[in-house]
Amino acid sequence: MTAVRDQKLTRLDEYMTERELTELWFLRPANFAWLTDGGNSTVDRAADVGVAALGYDGDAVRALTSNNEAERFREEELPSEVPIETFDWHESSLGEAVARASANGAGADVPTVPGLESIDASRLRLPFTEHDRQVLERAGRATADAVETVAHEISPEDTERAAAGRLRDELWERGLESPVVLVGGAERSQRHRHFTPTDEPLGDYALLTVVAVDRGVNIAVTRTVDFDAPAWLRERHDDASRVATTAMAATRDAATADDGTASDVFAEIERAYAAVGWEDEWQQHHQGGSIGFESREWIATPSADATVETPAPYAWNPTVQGAKTEDTVLLSPTDVDVVTDTGSWPTAEYADVDADLRLELPTPLSR
Repeated sequence: MTAVRDQKLTRLDEYMTERELTELWFLRPANFAWLTDGGNSTVDRAADVGVAALGYDGDAVRALTSNNEAERFREEELPSEVPIETFDWHESSLGEAVARASANGAGADVPTVPGLESIDASRLRLPFTEHDRQVLERAGRATADAVETVAHEISPEDTERAAAGRLRDELWERGLESPVVLVGGAERSQRHRHFTPTDEPLGDYALLTVVAVDRGVNIAVTRTVDFDAPAWLRERHDDASRVATTAMAATRDAATADDGTASDVFAEIERAYAAVGWEDEWQQHHQGGSIGFESREWIATPSADATVETPAPYAWNPTVQGAKTEDTVLLSPTDVDVVTDTGSWPTAEYADVDADLRLELPTPLSR
């Protein structure tokens, strides 16, 4: 195994000792991608499990998949040192095959494997390794570039659905999957926080939101295009951006505290909304949180107890009645790096409500 994967195996060793487990089995695509540094076990994206599983017994990783998938995994998805065991595709489900192959006292990352203890592997995926950070930074630029390319091409007469199709095309051309593509025109983005695309024309402005995936790593981006928007759009965008900067400052502070949690960050987000004059606006939409091998590893809520860690990526997405801001940042012990900054989109400096952190974040693009 490479040094990167050795770091991850150390986490597995510690987790197995803590939980008194003999083996760990990973069937969910997010965990498969994490442990293989980007391997893809997904065929049906709607399924909770992939078509291959990884088992770890404290000594080595092995893969298990059906006979008709094995050759592809050997060639394309797995490190050469990982052996593959197979079962006949018509014999059973992947979960049943894992149950037969596992040792007594094993755990699995889905609750449906007979006889295996259910485990939550999300805590294992953070903090990010150096390899994960490199994928994140590359994918961040590519994702933002795809969204910004479409933003420069669309017109007020385009429908939300047409714009969404262009977003998917641009992401695909860059090797990015697109599990989330939202486009809200001027009318619908004021009524709905999740603006799933329709045949409505964009009108005076548009919000473009995506979550893209590269080698298992998720990136979230929102960009605003102003064709002929009312003055309040920029005002609300600026307010949302101050809330976002406050969220990033609070994330940084929670990460350096001994016991900082997601709820600590949420409390600062709630305070920021009040400070910019939108006291109850946080109730209309989730505010984001930790991103990584899921579109959100956790979402901040008033009672969320997830630990804030570094180095790790975060995506905060405040909204204010028709305005939204969202970027993916890599938080390290010494820096807040906006990995979705391409350098070719208009930005402004925004301060958190305590004027402790200042960041360059996107503004609406005037067309």
